[in-house]
Amino acid sequence: MLNKPVLMESLIVFVIVLFVHAVVWDRYSWCAVALAVQAFYAQFKWDRLLQLAGAVFQFRTTANSGLLPASMVIPLLGIAMKERCKSAGIVYFERFGIVVASTGMLVALFLSVIAVGITKPVPTNTCILTGVAGSIIIYTMKHSLTVSEVIEVLEVLLIFVYLSMILLYLLPRCFTPGEALLVLGGMSFVLNQLIKRSLNVIEGRGDPIDFFLLVVVVGVVLLGLFFTVLFIFMDSGTWISSMFFHTMTAVLGLGVIMPWLYRLIQRNPLFWLLQFLFQTQTRVYLLVYWTFLAASACGIVFYQNAKRSSESKKHQASTITRKYFHFIVVATYVPGLIYDRQLLYVAAVLCLAVFIFLEYIRYFRIKPFGQTLRHLLSLFLDERDSGPLILTHIYLLLGMSLPVWLFPRSCAPKGTLSGAGALVPYSGVLAVGVGDTIASVFGSTMGEIKWPGTKKTFEGTMTAIFAQIIAVALILIFDSSVNLNSSYAWILASVSLVSLLEAYTTQIDNLLLPLYLQIMFMV
Repeated sequence: MLNKPVLMESLIVFVIVLFVHAVVWDRYSWCAVALAVQAFYAQFKWDRLLQLAGAVFQFRTTANSGLLPASMVIPLLGIAMKERCKSAGIVYFERFGIVVASTGMLVALFLSVIAVGITKPVPTNTCILTGVAGSIIIYTMKHSLTVSEVIEVLEVLLIFVYLSMILLYLLPRCFTPGEALLVLGGMSFVLNQLIKRSLNVIEGRGDPIDFFLLVVVVGVVLLGLFFTVLFIFMDSGTWISSMFFHTMTAVLGLGVIMPWLYRLIQRNPLFWLLQFLFQTQTRVYLLVYWTFLAASACGIVFYQNAKRSSESKKHQASTITRKYFHFIVVATYVPGLIYDRQLLYVAAVLCLAVFIFLEYIRYFRIKPFGQTLRHLLSLFLDERDSGPLILTHIYLLLGMSLPVWLFPRSCAPKGTLSGAGALVPYSGVLAVGVGDTIASVFGSTMGEIKWPGTKKTFEGTMTAIFAQIIAVALILIFDSSVNLNSSYAWILASVSLVSLLEAYTTQIDNLLLPLYLQIMFMV
């Protein structure tokens, strides 16, 4: 039987789904509701498989499957994007939103079918619900998508299947099923978009920073897959392997990734990037400021490791210590959002590439810094880093960056949105940088009343909601492009629901919470 935290998490997700479709009700709403009901039952099967160690792959064991909250993210994002672009009259991105929603539903349904298929005895009720939900989704897709769009959805599903088989085998205990759905589903969509755009290059069409994101994400993932396969046959910790790693990284970067980006943006990528970064004096000031913050973050890592005495090798950094990095990230993103969002977009992509590359060096023990990184970062591990990879800092960066990357610039007048939609780029700052940080700090220091079945406290959640409302007021003061148009009740409801989700979810909140807050703000 499902425990109370899982039931409350599911209830909050259902409320969010109903809130979204109370504003946006169309044929896709029936699909989303059917998917939510079906995912709730399939989640129970996944949880049982994880408890009995009956899943095909090894998933993270310190959390429930998280299938329901993860299943709704991509479909709701697509529906919100469709409605926003429909109201702006941008047909291309309206159709793109429909494809995103359909893809998300089909991928989530596929993951549910796997759980049902490997559960013994066969769960009759869940099979019936899965069949009904699948029939509704496929029927709606048949009457909504063109042939080319159906092919695109199936392409993403195929990529997702292959990525899942490869990465879940190579990276045991790094994900829950829900986290795998979000991460691998997103990667599948990015890879498909890059292939599609590479085959249909039209000079002058498309924003170079969007191409930059696609190429960098796909490039670093392919780089990791290449070295993972290579180091099966050789020891990665030797100097010869390390020299080969650095040489092949340069070869693949200059020989594959750079020409690929050149084909898309039709100019030299290095010259374009340097010109972009130093285009204005404001950008130079922001880069200097961000460099100082990056140095401060490194200083905290070295200082905390220096405090670790030889008698306490197993000492781990406290929750408050880990939240220092949340404060630094907020201090990084807020000036970028106010003064230059395009620069923040590109800088976040570069930072993601650096984070993943450093994780490769740590994971493969590449000399001369691999072992040092292992020692430095081991202090900041928590129960969510149970697999071979350390992903929490990458999830933090993704949670702050995804609202910036997914902001529908083409569907917003002059790059801005009115009402609650104006806060979409700030979703990561509010949900993770402010809400999650304040909830953890105040909950762990002053909280006494715990939410049923969790370690989270009522005081921490209420303080997080209050802090986010104050943050919204400060954004109104300092960012002149934000105009809420009296949508304060919706903002309060959105912040409250996401804060309650933070209290009950066992998934990676740095990744999940900003996406749900973005969905609420977009509709």
